[in-house]
Amino acid sequence: MSTDLMQVPEVKPCEQTRRHFLSRLTIAFGAITGGIVAIPCVAFLLGLRKVPSVWRTVGKLEDFQIGSTVNVSFVDPSPLPWAGVTALTAAWLRRESADLFIAFSVDCTHLGCPVRWLQKANLFMCPCHGGVFYANGTVAAGPPPRPLTKYPVRVQNGEVQILTSPLPITG
Repeated sequence: MSTDLMQVPEVKPCEQTRRHFLSRLTIAFGAITGGIVAIPCVAFLLGLRKVPSVWRTVGKLEDFQIGSTVNVSFVDPSPLPWAGVTALTAAWLRRESADLFIAFSVDCTHLGCPVRWLQKANLFMCPCHGGVFYANGTVAAGPPPRPLTKYPVRVQNGEVQILTSPLPITG
């Protein structure tokens, strides 16, 4: 057998250096990319990003009749610059007496579908899976695991304000 057939091609030092450099560059780029993705995820899981609670005015005191339940809109407590109209959120606001208001989230506690207020039935109804809530927000029927989320409400200088905050992810 001839030794000419068994020879391995010779590798030049400059090719080996380039391959080594590109290998290290790829590892560094992957580590940086992983860090960019991991840092916000870890911050979210640890609860390091605090969303502020902000009092938002939803109307004047005289705009709401005693015993009525109305849908009010307000700006989300932490709108992103690119949110546009999606920065608006809503709540169901009920005036119980001259100075007592109750506000409920419009989101069903089952899967987050928007609930509707049925005036004649005096109930909140979720159209997605048939969840039903009493006027006080407690579950009447269906799959919702807990009552509607309540917002604190206050009257200040003749204006009704809701303390906005992010909705809880878990009960």
